[in-house]
Amino acid sequence: MSKTGPAAAQTIMFQVSVEETFSAGHALRGYRGKCENPHGHNYRVRVTVEGAQLDSIGLLYDFSHLKHVLRDLIGGVDHKFLNDQAPFDTINPSAENMAKFFYDEASRRVSEAPNAPRITSITVWETDETSATYTP
Repeated sequence: MSKTGPAAAQTIMFQVSVEETFSAGHALRGYRGKCENPHGHNYRVRVTVEGAQLDSIGLLYDFSHLKHVLRDLIGGVDHKFLNDQAPFDTINPSAENMAKFFYDEASRRVSEAPNAPRITSITVWETDETSATYTP
């Protein structure tokens, strides 16, 4: 019996993820509670890309290239007070907004590569137990 429908059209996808850490401070504007006061976190960020095609040596996207993209973005916020850094000088520096910011910037940079994979998600951890994920 042959399969038809969505399951038959499913494409095998590969995913690659890298993580980096940084430290920064922030204060949540309009928040009622401790987080309205300036405080800091040791953040962790994971970027995940996916695609159906591997290159000639069997890679979806080189880990070192993806780490370079993430490290470059993190360099702009590491050991800074996020409320003073664009775009967080106008939008709240919540983990959710940070995940969207990292997605937008990383997508722009990764898309410049030939046969660029698609970024499927960015996760930002404020602590070991709390995170926010942006998935387009």
